[in-house]
Amino acid sequence: MNSDIGIIGGTGLDSLAGSETLAKVTGDNIYGEPSAPLLSISLEGVNAIFLSRHGRPHRIPPHKVNYRANIYALKNNGVNTIFSINAVGGITVNTKPGSIILPDQIIDYTYSRKHTFFDEDLESVTHIDFTHPYSEKIRNKLIIAADKTQTNIVTSGTYAATQGPRLETAAEISRLEKDGCDIVGMTGMPEASLARELDIDYVSICLVVNWAAGKSEELITMESIRSHIDSGMNKILGLIKHTVKII
Repeated sequence: MNSDIGIIGGTGLDSLAGSETLAKVTGDNIYGEPSAPLLSISLEGVNAIFLSRHGRPHRIPPHKVNYRANIYALKNNGVNTIFSINAVGGITVNTKPGSIILPDQIIDYTYSRKHTFFDEDLESVTHIDFTHPYSEKIRNKLIIAADKTQTNIVTSGTYAATQGPRLETAAEISRLEKDGCDIVGMTGMPEASLARELDIDYVSICLVVNWAAGKSEELITMESIRSHIDSGMNKILGLIKHTVKII
């Protein structure tokens, strides 16, 4: 079943509570097997396709995700708008744990990932305009939906995409902050640029689940991360549900 809307869930969101699963969708393609079966779901009457980025169960680390297979599978099933949900660390003062951020810029610090569809058997070299890495059209609709649902969000920020799977050192976070980054995660790239290569409107909705290294005296633990995930993901799901209605 094809759908215009795709949702990629990250850490803490490998399924969508409150949604009705309609069918499993074929995902295998020329770039390999996606992280998990694609699920055709209904969000309050709006059909969408959901993909768990890290697999079900959560077993694929960020640097091993087959981003090309994931994005191509969604495109093959009619998706032209992707809501990417990312768990991130907060770097700057307005990105405290529990915050929801809609980044409008990204800096890529990853390496050795399959990061483009345009690398083999080309008739000509292809470059994409990546000046604005996220769809402003869909970001604006999310901002409208947040206002209507009284969901507090930060409407701009720069996402630092790091390699992982380890967390960063305090010195690395200090460098990222000097580079102008507000949040840090491990899955923002090459997902965003691959979507742009296939002309998909792509947005990231980031949930801050911990302070980045050196930004708090507290240790970063999975228990504290989980508490923010549990409280924040329901807000994000509600935001997406409202947004797909106005798309």
